[in-house]
Amino acid sequence: MARNKLFEDDVLVIGLGRFGSAVAMELTKLGHRVIAVERNNALAESYVNKFAKVVHADMAQASAIDMIRAAEPKIAVVGIGSSVESSVLASANLVDAGVPSIWAKALSQEHKRILDRIGVHHVISPESDAGRRVAHLVNGRLLDYIEFDDGFAIVKIKPPSETIGFTLEQSQIRRKYGVTVVGVKAPGEDFTYAVPQTKVSQHHMLIVSGPTELIERFAARP
Repeated sequence: MARNKLFEDDVLVIGLGRFGSAVAMELTKLGHRVIAVERNNALAESYVNKFAKVVHADMAQASAIDMIRAAEPKIAVVGIGSSVESSVLASANLVDAGVPSIWAKALSQEHKRILDRIGVHHVISPESDAGRRVAHLVNGRLLDYIEFDDGFAIVKIKPPSETIGFTLEQSQIRRKYGVTVVGVKAPGEDFTYAVPQTKVSQHHMLIVSGPTELIERFAARP
């Protein structure tokens, strides 16, 4: 007998504010069938034709657990940004319903701590993460920056002058600075994975990985 669910690729997205709607739109582009839930009726109506299913409901209510269990989503995203209480209650309902993978947006460190403690699998702090990223970009040395929780980062930078015209083996970047050039990219050319024989030109952008502090030190080279 077939299970009473919608689709294997369903992702439940709760809250259609800026964050939630952006996640839902991108998931749709990636081929997922999005079940969007929004308690504001007018906002829910505005997305009716954009996702596989749009439900007007308050997922912070205890009755929402039955709705979640009926849909049997494998993944759920809580994008509620207007109320910590609603976010926590909706997340708790997802946990109680046994959703295998729950993602939730945190509005503060205290909110993040609560979400972690009630069993949310992945807690995102977009404002905090964006703030740290911008801080690394404003000095103009880094062209892009992605940091991981353990103080490790991957960045895109212009090549320091001491690397231009030399292969990576000759410039010895890893030995001197403790960072690794993962790849190079020139305008109009494909990304190329770096090897010791890769020769760096002034037109290249370097994709570099390593500890954040060491990357900042390397990026400061003239």
